[in-house]
Amino acid sequence: MKIRKAVIPAAGFGTRFLPATKAQPKEMLSVVDKPLIQYSVEEAVQSGIESIAVITSRGKALMEDHFDGSPELEQFLEGKGKLDFLEEVRRISNLAEFCFIRQKKALGLGHAILMGEDYVGQEPFAALLPDDIFDCSPPCLKQLIDVYTEFKGTVIVLGRVNEEGTKKYGIVKPKQISEKVFQIEDMAEKPGPEKAFSDMGIFGRYVFHPDIFAAIKRTAPDQKGEIQITDAIKLLLETQPVYGYLFEGKRYDCGDKLGFIEATVELALKRPEFSQALQEFLKSLSIK
Repeated sequence: MKIRKAVIPAAGFGTRFLPATKAQPKEMLSVVDKPLIQYSVEEAVQSGIESIAVITSRGKALMEDHFDGSPELEQFLEGKGKLDFLEEVRRISNLAEFCFIRQKKALGLGHAILMGEDYVGQEPFAALLPDDIFDCSPPCLKQLIDVYTEFKGTVIVLGRVNEEGTKKYGIVKPKQISEKVFQIEDMAEKPGPEKAFSDMGIFGRYVFHPDIFAAIKRTAPDQKGEIQITDAIKLLLETQPVYGYLFEGKRYDCGDKLGFIEATVELALKRPEFSQALQEFLKSLSIK
């Protein structure tokens, strides 16, 4: 079955970016000239996704406006002859079919994904976390979809992490199937280096079998009262295989301030209109 739908959880407070996120969603912070969430949406569309449910919360209406039509702005741009900007604005509003679902209380990533159950129905679907920007060819999500198509089971993206990373990410116990594909035997949420199964962490891309919803409903909240998607996937392992894919490309952790800065600089360097001037500026810096 073709993967047609995606869920993008975007209901968090973004406290690590305060005060910038006091009055605007973290997902609308701009990396170069696009908001974070647009990178995830474009990756989904480039991977064949046609319909996207964004899980939102109070104060997140800017995301809805961003992907909606803007007749006044379009009329202004057309009148000024700014046709390149006009084309881009119209492209954004036509990227995909959107549905915005309100999560009234932050109860963890697992709960946020569960909010998309009625929208998704009984078909496989993707989930993308907008904190992560993947610079990959083919897109990271497309790599996962290809694995799902071959193995017909839930697939999560994996990346190598250092000891500090074992405190930040879910860590898997992998059984290698091929160079990049692994069957997951166990996993733990942020276990730390002493209890980590491996150096493979779970990053923010998933392709789920619809049975994940039943697993989430069976998942007990953690000490913070949140339902972790890692715990739900671990329950799913009891009834069906789950796979991990060591993706090819570059990932930026934009949920971290330094990662956000790195993404801004490196992605700007890839843009022809910025590359040369930015390189010259960086070379001119006197770093002590």
